[in-house]
Parts: sequence; C-alpha cells; structure tokens
Amino acid sequence: MKNERARLLRQMEKLAQCKVNDAVKLAFLESGHLEQLDGLDLTPLTEFKRNDKGGCEVKLVDRVAVLKLLVELSAGQEEQRAAEFFRAWEGKAEEREQEGT
Repeated sequence: MKNERARLLRQMEKLAQCKVNDAVKLAFLESGHLEQLDGLDLTPLTEFKRNDKGGCEVKLVDRVAVLKLLVELSAGQEEQRAAEFFRAWEGKAEEREQEGT
C-alpha cells in the first residue's frame, strides 16, 4: 500500500511538471507522418479533437489541480510522520520513567 502511494505521488509529480510540447506537435502532425506518434510523450493530454476543416482542440491536464492535490497529500503525510514521531517519543519517555522507578 505504501509503495502504491509513493508510485502514485511520483506520477502526479510527473504530471505537474511535464511539458506540453508533444501535444502541440500532435496538433500540427500531418496524416502522412503518423509513425511519429509513438515517439510523442502525450502524458498531459486529456482530450484531442480534429475537425474536418483541419482545426484542432487540445485539452491538457490541469496542473494547478494536480499541484493542489499533491500539497494536500504531502501535508497529510507529514502530519502522519509527525504523529508517529511524537508517539515514539512519548513511548521512550514512558520507558525511561519506568526504568527510573
């Protein structure tokens, strides 16, 4: 579970930092060059539409939303670590008190 969470956080960080250059390249890619699709990083792409007149609509991941979620998840993780630290600290204090009596 912990590894899965770390993997998801890394993926979210990648989404927040990824470049959109390849999504723009896709919009200008002509039908004769479709073999170039495999080399494109389309990670930030959420929707792509091309109409019959040659126009394109490109929708990308909302980086601000991803960053907000990362901050929330990181804050929760830090609070959990702090709580674990203080529980361990209290446990050590109780052990010392018991050793002294």
